[in-house]
Amino acid sequence: MKTLAQWLAHCEALHPQAIDMGLARVAPVRQAMGLTFEVPVITVAGTNGKGSTCAMLEAIYLQAGYRTGVYTSPHLVRFEERCRIRGHSADAAALAQAFEHVEQARQGISLTYFEFSTLAILWLMSQADLDVLILEVGLGGRLDAVNLIDTDCAIITSIDLDHTALLGMDRQSIGMEKAGIMRAGKPVVISDPMPPASLMAQAQTVGADAWRLGQDFHFSGDKLQWSWAGRGRRYAGLAYPALRGANQLLNASGVLAAVEILRPRLPVTAQAIRNGLAMVELPGRFQIVPGAPVLVLDVAHNPHSVAALAENLDAMGFYPCTHAVFGVMGDKNVSTMMARLEPLVERWYFTDLPVARACTALELAQKWKASNPGADTSCNTYDSPQQALAAAILAADPADRILVFGSFYTVGGVLQEGLPKLHAKHLST
Repeated sequence: MKTLAQWLAHCEALHPQAIDMGLARVAPVRQAMGLTFEVPVITVAGTNGKGSTCAMLEAIYLQAGYRTGVYTSPHLVRFEERCRIRGHSADAAALAQAFEHVEQARQGISLTYFEFSTLAILWLMSQADLDVLILEVGLGGRLDAVNLIDTDCAIITSIDLDHTALLGMDRQSIGMEKAGIMRAGKPVVISDPMPPASLMAQAQTVGADAWRLGQDFHFSGDKLQWSWAGRGRRYAGLAYPALRGANQLLNASGVLAAVEILRPRLPVTAQAIRNGLAMVELPGRFQIVPGAPVLVLDVAHNPHSVAALAENLDAMGFYPCTHAVFGVMGDKNVSTMMARLEPLVERWYFTDLPVARACTALELAQKWKASNPGADTSCNTYDSPQQALAAAILAADPADRILVFGSFYTVGGVLQEGLPKLHAKHLST
């Protein structure tokens, strides 16, 4: 294997299970690779808001002049998006070399695609002369490969029901899994306004210094600006984050708490915070592409994130017709997700996705029809997100709104050509 594409194909075929949680196999490979970090490490777990939190942290620290390394997953279009070094996606050739290092170190140990690629990205960042490492947990926390690296500051965002077959059937169980990223004597920022009791109990058990929203840090705002207060520091007159959606203030508040916690090691000016929040970008998170019709992209793929999406869509104002392109994994609570958006959607465009775990377009249509007998809303099925979007554009009037949401594969599927080409090809301005 020489190219990144070849290595990724190798990883996909290496382990019999796509998801095989646990650290027993990956830990000895990490040890053989000598993976250690002397710089501050921020680990981010949660059901929703992880990617936004990582992006805001990265933007602030870049504005402060620090050399950042960020690991997030999954990617939208290209695998290289998962690793950002100093604000830029990693080079494919450099990643291929990192995969080679993992292959040499694993000595026949079977690793999943996620485990193999996580080790490769961590190795690449260990060679990059960074000032701060920002790591997004892939699934859960306690047994996720990212949890191999001890955190200096943990952040736990919202906690809700998702991946219940793996993490537990209620918020208490899921909270315990997320709490696995905590370390004794280290701070943990909890930005969920109503964290499960299990999470708080675990923080006390391990001796983590818990910063809790509403107790240790607060935020408030009006239509024009917002403010934040923590343990001994305040920021007033802040512009709203460039990432759209009311829920982003929860994420931004947790970010500022982490920045304050790490201030002794990573001093940050108020101007760097303001600039970072104003300039942060993250594709696919309530991303609005102007045009006629307007296009909204959102990777909302569980009931909690879809509820936030519905609120954000409602706040956009009136549109004569909303066309929704939707594709999602089969283990999600699909009926609840569609029911939450049903009052806002006039036409559904269900799509197949290129993974075995996904619901087929036909299955989505059947679920929708079963929940909406005799509804005036229409629905159709398509082989790919691009085909579904093309059909929506053909049917939409200039004053309408097109929504593409669900799996990363759904949003990524329409972004494969890039936004400028997408806009020029499909949307009239």
